[in-house]
Amino acid sequence: MVLFYFLMNQKKDIRALTKQELRDFFVAQNDQAFRGNQVYEWLWHKSAHNFEDMTNISKITRQMLIDNFVINHIEVDQMQQSSDGTIKNAVRLHDGLVVESVLIPSKNRTTACISSQVGCSLNCSFCATARLKKMRNLNPDEIYDQVVSIDKQSRFYKNHKLSNIVFMGMGEPLLNYNNVIEAIEKITMDEGLGMSPRRITLSTVGLPKMIKKLADDDVKFNLAVSLHSAIDEVRSKMMPINEKSNLSELLESLQYWYAKTKKRITFEYVVWKNINDKQKDIEALVNYCKKIPSKVNLIEYNAIDDSEFQQADPKAIEYYVRELEKNNIIVNVRKSRGKDIDAACGQLANKTT
Repeated sequence: MVLFYFLMNQKKDIRALTKQELRDFFVAQNDQAFRGNQVYEWLWHKSAHNFEDMTNISKITRQMLIDNFVINHIEVDQMQQSSDGTIKNAVRLHDGLVVESVLIPSKNRTTACISSQVGCSLNCSFCATARLKKMRNLNPDEIYDQVVSIDKQSRFYKNHKLSNIVFMGMGEPLLNYNNVIEAIEKITMDEGLGMSPRRITLSTVGLPKMIKKLADDDVKFNLAVSLHSAIDEVRSKMMPINEKSNLSELLESLQYWYAKTKKRITFEYVVWKNINDKQKDIEALVNYCKKIPSKVNLIEYNAIDDSEFQQADPKAIEYYVRELEKNNIIVNVRKSRGKDIDAACGQLANKTT
């Protein structure tokens, strides 16, 4: 896609260049290498989307950049606000495709829920995004821009800067590995947004090979796994990926992750009526958690117009909590935010009003 776009426009997206490549470009133009540093700061730390904004660079140099490059930035095409303060953005990319991002407020912080792909290919039966055809991966700058946009919204609407980032939007982050990692590097570097990696959580359906790669790459952010059942037969019906990489393989990769990083795993777990709300389901989850340092987030189900999945009885949730706590497993019950604008977990499907 990037190559095609370059050939059609004869201009390269400048944010695809490294700092050294920018420095080399200016040297090749008989200019000084430090100009590359200045432009790099404008592109990432100052999030400039227009060369004319680069006011400490001469007009001649700015025109030279305009003649040679473009900045393919995102636009918030539509913004919806929930009654609970959640903000959902329809984000239009430079090629016209749309993804969604969400600002999730709480008392003392705001969290950005970020997309990593246009659509998704994993076909989880309970997720609205899975009903969309996967179109392409997002580039690092497109991921970065979502964070910048939500940080601006947080400052304007909530009066404080963005606190946390979760890769829980559209797409599977580990199927866009290189771009997601590069985006996180830009988000956390001092020349970028300077956010602590400890405030970033990557959520995955659980791809063992890629989880091991994360560990080998010594990443510093947190890892969450969309689990929903610790029984292979049950999980496979909801999440086809489990047929390729079962719970045993997933567990082995998570144990590898913990051995390398010493970071506790977060299991995301939705309880559905007549699907995973029985005693055997609870016992299976407890036993699975005992095999890897972990905590469990029990997430309220968000309907996607599908009668197959229904919110479990509150007593089932209470039973889960009681049994997990009895076995010294940390558990939190997460109430969904933004349900009235289809912005809650599992509802992102480019559906706007």
